[in-house]
Formats: sequence, structure tokens, C-alpha cells
Amino acid sequence: MTITAPRLQRPATPPPADIDARAPRRRISPERISAAITLVVIAGLAVASLAELNISFAGLSDSWGNAQNFFARVGGLKFPPAEELLQLTVLTVGLVLTGTLLAAVLSVPIAYLAASNTTPNRTAHAIARFIGVFTRALPDVVLAMVFVLMFSLGTLPGILAIGIHSIGMISKMFADAIEQIDEGPRLAIRAAGGTRMQEFFSGVLPQVLPSWVATVLHRNDINLRGSVVLGYVGVAGLGMAMSQAFKSLNYGLGLGIALVIFLLCVVMEIISSSVRVAMLGENAGRGVFVRLFTKVTAERPSSRRSAPRSGPGSVDAAMRRPWTAARIRNVSAGIVAILVVIAGVAVSDIVWGDLLTFWAKIPEVAAKFWPPDFGNYGFPVIAGAMLDTVKIALAACLITFVLSLGIGSLAARNVAPNAGVRGGFRLLLVIIRGIPELILAIVLIVITGLGAQAGTIALAFGGIGLLGKLIADSFEEVPRGPERAMTAAGATRMQRYAAATLPQGSRALIGHTFYLLDTNIRAATLLGIVGGGGIGYYLLNAGQGSNYPLVTSIVLMILVTVLIVEGIAMWMRKVFR
Repeated sequence: MTITAPRLQRPATPPPADIDARAPRRRISPERISAAITLVVIAGLAVASLAELNISFAGLSDSWGNAQNFFARVGGLKFPPAEELLQLTVLTVGLVLTGTLLAAVLSVPIAYLAASNTTPNRTAHAIARFIGVFTRALPDVVLAMVFVLMFSLGTLPGILAIGIHSIGMISKMFADAIEQIDEGPRLAIRAAGGTRMQEFFSGVLPQVLPSWVATVLHRNDINLRGSVVLGYVGVAGLGMAMSQAFKSLNYGLGLGIALVIFLLCVVMEIISSSVRVAMLGENAGRGVFVRLFTKVTAERPSSRRSAPRSGPGSVDAAMRRPWTAARIRNVSAGIVAILVVIAGVAVSDIVWGDLLTFWAKIPEVAAKFWPPDFGNYGFPVIAGAMLDTVKIALAACLITFVLSLGIGSLAARNVAPNAGVRGGFRLLLVIIRGIPELILAIVLIVITGLGAQAGTIALAFGGIGLLGKLIADSFEEVPRGPERAMTAAGATRMQRYAAATLPQGSRALIGHTFYLLDTNIRAATLLGIVGGGGIGYYLLNAGQGSNYPLVTSIVLMILVTVLIVEGIAMWMRKVFR
């Protein structure tokens, strides 16, 4: 008798609708929905602002005839005498370096208190964070006005204005870096009985020093471009010489000085970028400091094998590091940096005695600025000008975002088709970052006339250098796994970009865009000083007319606006983290 084994029946494959119904679904929180709606509303406001400002690139091309007539009247570029030009250039670089150094030093304790893992208590944490936000929101041109009243004209008001205003950005970046450190070394020092200062200098600072230096260098580039506007309120240097030339209608001299400032900004940007790459490498984790640390730790096992485990021999060998080429290069770079700082302070021609005598002027100066008052303009006029500034910032942010997304993507190593394309777009971003928005706004105002159009285009163009670089760096830092999977599946370069690179970099993209909006609000305020529309016009008039209560009112409005943007940005980063 033959026994037939029962046939196993394959279970019926559920229909695709069944699979889709049983698939787990990620629950979308109400907070995420609210954040998405907020993003859509802000984007809609940006589109409406752009439409209301009636910016027409066709109209700009029609204005090219005005530009030709203007440059024909100018005749050609003019420059100050060589000795005077060299003195102004050295003075400008010196006050910018000194102001940035002041901010770098003051930002260390503020960042220590602002970082959640090193602050002693919540009160100190809240105070340090508020100081950072307040100094970022307070325009450096207003600080310069105040310090000019205390110290008269010269470099010291500019140094203090740059230094105090820069504390906000440097301390914020420094605090964020401290919060991301490896806690092992710090906790080991604490377990061994070390003090808080020993924890910081031995367990925290070595890990965040490269990031801190890179942030300081980046801020120095921004301060050099921002020093131009300080010349309009009495700070010595190239900015003051350019403002005096334009006010006297000597456009050839003004444009010549503007060209010098542009070249100086490009050179400073290239030097800073080279130093950052030398310190941090292509990626932040593979810089010189990390490589040196890795090399030293890799050499320790062999030194332990060759030297006795106890006795003075092993200690002596550990204390005497060989002078390798890398060590000589780093020590030389450190010496050069110290000499540059000393030279910057020396050429700034600071009257140190003023730092001891200005304290007596504080009550008198403070009384001039308080209480705030809207003067003859009234609140509706000033509020309308502030609204115009926000519209300019939103419209410029929208234009910058659209252009930077393409330029920044092609400047990323994992998106660009080849190294030549990436290098070309990286160079383009460096050149754009070298052009101060104020100079671009002056040229556009001459071509198109006074108004918000020139200020918006100047902000939009200048923002490409910042946002494009941030986008390129963020796209290069995304995990490579999804991109490789898409490539293995036969996806095209555009499909890989749309399905892997862009979604992974979207969170950073949102954060960078809000940072640009925050920057644009402050920059739009300054562009109004030269006729770019918005609140800056009233701010400059109030300062030059000694209407200091109105200055206080405008500053408070700017502060509230920046705090609102900062709060929305922090909420967005928290929701989409």
C-alpha cells in the first residue's frame, strides 16, 4: 500500500490592501502638526511679502541704463593715498580682530553657564542664555552709538560694539558644542576629586577647542563685513572713510574704498577657511587636534612596552614628546596667532585710560536713553517701519532659500557630479560671502533708487553665501547608507538626492533657514541706514538727531521681534529633532 504524504498548502498571500492595513503607522504628534502648519504660514507670509514689495528682476534689467549713466558720471574708481589706505586697512583689521578676541574671551564663562551639562544651576543657565540672546539681538550699530557718547570717536567704541554683539553667537555655538562632548573624561576627573575648573580645562576644553576656534574665525569674517556700517556712526576705519566719501557725493572714492573692503573680506574668508580646514579637516571629527590625540594614544602602548612600568624613565619619556613635523607646524601656527592678536591690539590705538574714566559717564548716558519714547513719529509709524523690516527679511529669506538650495547642493561633495563643479560653487560662495550687504545695497540704491527693493535684493544675494555654505556642509554630513542603497538599486543622481540626501538634511535645512531669518531681521535694520527701507532709516535719524529715547524704543521693538523668531526657531528644532 502506498502512503502519500499530505501536500503542504502555501498560505494565501494577503492582498496588498491587507498588508497596508496591518503595517505599523507612525503616530504624528499634535505638536508636529502645529509646527508644520507654522512653517506653511511663515512660507505664505514670505510669498505675500515678496509680492507686496513688487520686486521685478525685469525692472532691474531695465534699470541697467541708470547704472551706465551713474558709472559714466563717476568716471572711474579712486583710492586714498597709498599710505592712508594702508593705515585705514590695518586699523580696520586691528579693531575687528580685537573686538572678536574680546567676544571670544567673554563667551567662555557665558557658554560654560549656558551649557546644560556644566551649568551649576537653572538660574545661572537661564541668565547665561538670556545674555546670549540679548547680545545677539542688540544691533552693534546701537552699541557703537552708546560707546561713542562715552569714549568719543575712535576705535574703542567699535571694538566694544563688535565684542559685545559677537558674544551672543560665539557663546551659543560654544555652549552647543559643550553639550555634545564625551562625558567620560569630565566624569573621570570629577571621580578623582578634581574641581569644576579642572573638569573644564582638562575634560571639556580640549574636546571643544577646535569648534570654538572655528566659530571665532567665522564670527571674525562676519565682523569684518559688519564693520562697514559702524563707520556711519563714528567708528574709525575703512567704513568711516567710505561713508564720508558717499556723503560728499564722491562716488568714485566711495566705490574704490568699497572695492578694497570687498577684497579684504575675500582674503580674510580664504584665510579663515584654510585655518578651519587645517584644524578640523574635511569633517569635524578628523581635524589636526583629533589626529594628534589619536597618534599619541596609538603610540602609548609601544612606549609602555619599551620603557619600564615604574621608575622615572617612563614618566620622563611621557613628558618629553618628540618634535614631529605636525607638532612644529601647530606650535608655529599658535605663535603666529598670538603675534597677530598682539599686533591687532597694538594698531587699534586704544586709549586704555578711557576704560577707567568712562564709568562716571554711565548714569548720564543712560538717562539720555530712558524712558523710551516714539517722539513725533508716534507708535503707528515706527511699528509700520518695523513691519516693513520683517517683510524685507522674509522676502529676502525666500529668495535666498530658493537660490541657495541649488547652489549649496552643487557645492556638496556627495551631490556635485564632479570635484570641479563642487570647487567652482564653493568658490562662488566664498566670493558672495566677501561682499558686504551694505555695499551691495548702496550700489543697488544708486541704480534702482531708495526703497525696500534694493534692501531686499542686497539681503537675498548676501544670504546666499551664508545659507549656501551651511546647506553644503549639512548635506556632506548626512549618513551615506541611504545614498549607497539608492545607488545600488539603480537610482539616478537626482533620485538619490530627492529620496536620500534632501530628506536627511531637511532638519538642518529648517534650522539654517530660521538662523538666516534671524540674521536678516538684524541686517535689514542696518540696511535701512543707507536707504534700504525699514526701521533703519528712523534708527539712524534718531541717533544723528540725538533723539535717544526713540533709539531705545526702536531697539526694544527689534529685541522683541528677534526673541519671537528665536523662540519659534528653538521650538522647531525641538519638534523636528
